[in-house]
Amino acid sequence: MRKFKVKSPFEPAGDQGKAIELLAGGIFHGDKFQTLKGVTGSGKTFTMAKIIEAVQKPTLIISHNKTLSAQLYREFKNFFPHNAVEYYVSYYDYYQPEAYVAARDLYIEKDASINDGIERMRLSATRSLMEREDVIIVATVSCIYGLATPDIYKKMTATFSCGDTLDIDILIRRFVELQYERNDAVLERGHFRRRGDTLEIFPAYLEDAYRIDLDWETVTRIRRFNPVSGELFEELDHALIYPAKQFVMPQSLIDNAIPRIESELAERFAELKSAGKIMESERLKTRVEYDIEMLKEMGYCSGIENYSSLLAGRQAGDRPDTLVDYFPKDHLTFIDESHVSLPQIGAMFAGDRSRKQNLVDYGFRLPCALDNRPLRIDEFYELLSSTIFVSATPGETEIKQSVCVAEQLIRPTGLLDPEIDVRPSEGQMEDIYAEVRTRVKAGERSLILTLTKKMAEDLTDYLSGLGLKVRYIHSEVETIERVEILTGLRQGEFDVLVGINLLREGIDLPEVSFIAILDADKIGFLRSVTSLVQIIGRAARNAAGKVIMYADRMSDAMKSAIDETNRRREIQIAFNKEHGITPMTVKKAIENILERHITEEKEAAETSIDVIKRSYNILIPAQRKKLIAALNAEMIEYAKNLEFEKAAVIRDEIQKIKEAGFSAK
Repeated sequence: MRKFKVKSPFEPAGDQGKAIELLAGGIFHGDKFQTLKGVTGSGKTFTMAKIIEAVQKPTLIISHNKTLSAQLYREFKNFFPHNAVEYYVSYYDYYQPEAYVAARDLYIEKDASINDGIERMRLSATRSLMEREDVIIVATVSCIYGLATPDIYKKMTATFSCGDTLDIDILIRRFVELQYERNDAVLERGHFRRRGDTLEIFPAYLEDAYRIDLDWETVTRIRRFNPVSGELFEELDHALIYPAKQFVMPQSLIDNAIPRIESELAERFAELKSAGKIMESERLKTRVEYDIEMLKEMGYCSGIENYSSLLAGRQAGDRPDTLVDYFPKDHLTFIDESHVSLPQIGAMFAGDRSRKQNLVDYGFRLPCALDNRPLRIDEFYELLSSTIFVSATPGETEIKQSVCVAEQLIRPTGLLDPEIDVRPSEGQMEDIYAEVRTRVKAGERSLILTLTKKMAEDLTDYLSGLGLKVRYIHSEVETIERVEILTGLRQGEFDVLVGINLLREGIDLPEVSFIAILDADKIGFLRSVTSLVQIIGRAARNAAGKVIMYADRMSDAMKSAIDETNRRREIQIAFNKEHGITPMTVKKAIENILERHITEEKEAAETSIDVIKRSYNILIPAQRKKLIAALNAEMIEYAKNLEFEKAAVIRDEIQKIKEAGFSAK
């Protein structure tokens, strides 16, 4: 096994070294669950990398959204340039799951746009787990959804070496069984083509292709080449081709499963008919019989995953195989932002079950479709080996399970958690106005957190009337406008942002030095200890950071959040004094994520949504169609570069244009 080796100009600083020693020691001791409790800016990612280097185990890192996963992926690629760092997230740019709304008798067909680049990276992840041990996979919670059984996936390969005797027609049939498509004109990813006695195949998980030359039935040469330019890279003695899809089955298993599908169809058909659901029974019969014919003829059908339990020979209720099953039993797992990720993992099963139960009840799917599901939280825990929860505010679940909680409270930059004041709610508007005016004079920004949308809007109107430049943000504000608002705040177009929940991951506002929390004493999720600590942390990137809680009493959550913040401040102050560090506000470039700058050699071209839209008239169908195609290409490009927030902005814009076009008809 190639050793994990961190490449970094830095050595552990602050309390990173102690956290690395404690957590790595716990793994060697056999502790299943531990927690890294690290404040924002303390270098938790670097600590994670050094733990991997210390314990030398294949590692799974789970985050709760694509944007954070992409950030972690880039960081770990830099830390481990000589190891296999892979990326495993949902490969849909857009995904509408199959559903049935009984109250409206509305069937919603599955609709999805698959990102070709991310699909390649997912396949590359499973391939790396098959071939090597020095693997780090950064994933979202999509890793708890079903895949082909690892043993079956490993057997579903095509292997050949120079000098082998092969029947070219049998090899072609093998490629088809592995879900590769034949296209003799254009060689694209996931396709193959034949040119006389030469076969070319573009593996779905690579960026290069293979050329196999045969002399009659003898393999004479195997070469790796660029499928676009045709440039030859190297001569090979051996080649191994993995499947083009992650859910694959050999034809023998499909043939064995068909009688089970037919049996379940007959049983369910009779059940629906006896319940007087004639339409539902006929609908189910028509759909499943068509799928069976496709499986017999093609070895595949649309929605094949809904028959996965029968194809794999599992019993009803058995858990599916997932990405975690592809790891060796002795592996390491980090659950990043565990206070969000774990609840998300725990909620996946019930949400999926509720949607699929309707499809089964109304004759759209067989009951076996219920077993095409994410893991339950207890099943997920059973699959884990050495596990470290990572969060600035770990929940009770993580703390109770953890043998060791390693704190990482010191920021090497010296930045402190902000000072906190508690002031009465009476006269709070005048007080907030005075505080904001002070920040405006200093060229700094302010955040104000309310409990309701109406309060946010009313407060924005009130402060605007006093001459302040204010905007509000909440769930009804479109994605594209939210991005514009956040960029505008950083650029100083306005000075105050009012909202309900400004904790969304990825928001980094170092210009903010003042945060006002209204109704801080109210009991609920928005004013829990975790939420308050996270809110307070938003002002921790500015050396002048200050938080004021407006309340008429001291709630338990307030007291806990204040005590924890003050404890962290004291630790950081002592560290700064000992090492002669003067805290400095974080300086971060302001980027408008609505624009992407592309440089090609000596030319630079700027593309943005507004530029594209000005080139078309959406009231003319042909031009509207071209506009959607242009924006779709832009969206795919962003997603390909792992810039998912930008892709989401364009996705929302495409939807608005489609709706406008529909209204114009």
